[in-house]
Amino acid sequence: MTKIGSTIGGLLFSAGMLLTAAAPVAAQTTDTLKLAVGQRGNWDTSVAELGQRAGIFSKHGLNLEILYTQGGGETQQAVLSNSVDVGVAAGVMGALSAFSKGAPIRIIGAETTGGQDLYWYVKSDSPVQSLKDIDGQTIAYSTNGSSTHGVVNAFIDENDLDAQPTATGGPSATLTAVMSGQIDIGWAAPPFGLDLIEKNQIRIIASGSDADAFREQTVRLLITNAATLESKRDALGRFMTAYRETVDWMYADDEALRHYAEFVGISEEIARRTRDEFFPKQALNPDEVVGLSQIVPSAVSLKYTDRELTQEELGQLIQIPPRS
Repeated sequence: MTKIGSTIGGLLFSAGMLLTAAAPVAAQTTDTLKLAVGQRGNWDTSVAELGQRAGIFSKHGLNLEILYTQGGGETQQAVLSNSVDVGVAAGVMGALSAFSKGAPIRIIGAETTGGQDLYWYVKSDSPVQSLKDIDGQTIAYSTNGSSTHGVVNAFIDENDLDAQPTATGGPSATLTAVMSGQIDIGWAAPPFGLDLIEKNQIRIIASGSDADAFREQTVRLLITNAATLESKRDALGRFMTAYRETVDWMYADDEALRHYAEFVGISEEIARRTRDEFFPKQALNPDEVVGLSQIVPSAVSLKYTDRELTQEELGQLIQIPPRS
C-alpha cells in the first residue's frame, strides 16, 4: 500500500472509530416519554402516533411509548399515579377538579378546542330528535372526568333535563350498548360511525358545540404530573416542539392522511373527511387554553369545583412550554 493509501485508510478507520464511539452517546441522548392517550383513532388523539411514524419526535431526541385508554378520566388517573409522563386528551373539567382538590396535575398544552368533533346519536328509528327530547333517557359519556362527561353534564344543566348520564367507555362499546337497547343516546367522534350515518343506521342529535360551556372553548388538554414537569422539563419542552411540528405537518402533507388511514384502518377519503369536516387546524392549536373566563365559572356551576380558581392558581396549573 502506498503512503497516501495508508494515510487515507488510517483516516477512514479513525473516522469509523469516531462514528462507532459516537453511536452509544447519540442513543443515550434519546429520552423516552410514556404517554396515556384517550380514545385511539381520533384525528386529534393521533398526533403522537403520526409524529412518531414521520420521525418528527425522534428528530427532537424523543421516543414515545403510547398507551391508549378509554377516555380522559383514565388518562388523567394514569398521570396522577405517575404511571405515564404525559396525558393526551384529558378533559378540562376533570383537570380543574383534580387541581382544586390538591392533585399534582399540570397543563402543558391545549389538545382540542371546541366540541365540533364530538357527537351524540340515536338509532335511526328512535323517537328522539334533539336534546330537548332526552328527558328520562340514558345518555352516554366515556369515563368520569372526560370531555364527554363534561359535555353531557352541560347538556343536562343548560337544558334543565332529567336524563341519566352513563359511562360507557369508548365509541365501539358505546355503539354496542346503543344498538342493543342498553343506552338510549350514544357518543362518538369521527371517523367512528361515519359509515353508519351514511347507511342511516344511526342519526346525530347533538354535537359538543351545542353545549354553551364548551362552544369555542378548550375541551381537552395535554397534562403531566407536577413532579414529572420538574424532573423532565427539557424533554417535555422538546415534546411540545415536536407536537407543534406534527400538527403543522398533519394539515400540510397528504402523507399524514395516508399514515392516519393506515393506523385507523379506514380509507384515505374518510381520513380526509374526518380532518377537513370535523377538525379545523385551529382546534388542535396547543398554545392556549381558550375560554378560561367561561370555563372556570362553568366548573363551579357543573360542580367540578366548589369555587373559582384564582389567576395565581391558574398560573400554577397551566404551564405551557413556550415555542422555541
